[in-house]
Amino acid sequence: MSNKRDYYEVLSVPKGASNDEIKRAYRQLARQYHPDVNKEADAESRFKEINEAYEVLSNAEKRAAYDRFGHAGTQGGFGGFGGGFGDFSSIFEDLFAGMGMGASQTRQAQRGPRRGADLRINLTLTFEEAVFGVDKEVEVTRLEQCTRCVGSGAEPGTNPLRCPQCNGAGEVQRRQQSIFGTILTSSTCPRCNGSGEVVTTPCIECNGRKQLQSTRKLTINVPAGVDDGTQIRLAGEGNQGMSGGPPGNLYVVLTVQQHAVFQRRDNDIVMELPINIAQAALGAEIEVPTLDGTAVVTVPPATQNGRVLRLKGRGVPHLRKSDRRGDQLIGVKIVVPTQLTPKQKKLLEELGETLGTPKLGDERGFFDKLAGALGDAFNG
Repeated sequence: MSNKRDYYEVLSVPKGASNDEIKRAYRQLARQYHPDVNKEADAESRFKEINEAYEVLSNAEKRAAYDRFGHAGTQGGFGGFGGGFGDFSSIFEDLFAGMGMGASQTRQAQRGPRRGADLRINLTLTFEEAVFGVDKEVEVTRLEQCTRCVGSGAEPGTNPLRCPQCNGAGEVQRRQQSIFGTILTSSTCPRCNGSGEVVTTPCIECNGRKQLQSTRKLTINVPAGVDDGTQIRLAGEGNQGMSGGPPGNLYVVLTVQQHAVFQRRDNDIVMELPINIAQAALGAEIEVPTLDGTAVVTVPPATQNGRVLRLKGRGVPHLRKSDRRGDQLIGVKIVVPTQLTPKQKKLLEELGETLGTPKLGDERGFFDKLAGALGDAFNG
C-alpha cells in the first residue's frame, strides 16, 4: 500500500472537502480519463486509481478509517458501494450526458439521417456591383449522392450485409474488471463505424463512400447595398446529407474592390473635389462623377478648403430598404498652383497686395471638417 498515492491527491481535493466537492472532482476526472474518451497510454490506470479513491472517500465509514489509518485502514476490503452518492451507473450516465449525447445516441445518429456539411466560398464584386446589386454565376464543388449505387455504397446488384462483428448493432461491448466488480462499456464498432452493416462489394464509382464530388453552377442574387464582408446564405446548397438527411447550406462571403474615386462610409459615398483658388473665391458650377453618371455641384463663393458639399440621394441604397439611399459627400480641396506663367504671377502679386495677410486662427483642417460632416450626416 505504501506506493499508492494519497486519495485526496488523486482527486485533487483538500482533506476537509465536502461530499459535493468530492463528487464534482470525481465527475470531472472520470470524464477526462475514461478509456473510451482518453486514448493516452496511462488513461486506464488513472481511471482505476480515480475510481478507487472515490469509492473510499465517498463512503463515510471508509473515509473515516482512511483518515485515521491511511491505506492500511482500507485493507479490510471493499463492500458495497453505499457512500450516499448513488450508484456509479447513474454517475456515468451523468458524465456522458454532459458530453452532448450518450454513446448509444451517437451510434443512432451515425446510422440515422445526417445533415450535410455547410460550405463557404468567396465572391469578389466591383464597387458598383456592391452598390446596385448583381446576379453572379459561380461554380461550387460539393458532395452529392452517387448516382450509380444511389447512396448505398454497394455495387448495383449487391446489398450491404449485417456487420458480423457487432451483429448489426453498430456497437461492441467490453467487460472491464475493477475494484467495484465488472464494468460494461460500449463503443462504436470499428468494422462498420457504427452503421451496423458492411459493404462487401463496393460501388466502383464511389468506392463505397456513397457520395461523389460534383461541380455545379449556381446564380447568386447579390442585393443592392451589400458591403465588404457581407455574407449570403443559400439554404440547401451545401453538401448533400447522408441516409436521407437534409443538405447543408452554402455561405457566400463578399469582397468589394476599392474605387478609384469614391469611398464608402455606411450608406454615404465620399469623394474629394479639387478646385483652384479662383473657383474657391468666386464660386463655380462644376461637373462631378456620381454613381449614377455625372452631376453639377455648386461651389459657393468664398468656399474654404475642406468644406463639404452634399448631393442628396446619390449614395448607397439601404440593404433592406432599396428605395432609400444615402448621400454623396464632396470634400473641397483647394489646389495651389505650383507652376505659373509670368502673367499669372503678376496678377497674383497684384491681388495679394490688395488682400493683405490673413490672420492666424484655429481653422479646422480638411479631414476634421469632413469628419464633422460625416458625423452630422450619421446623426441626422
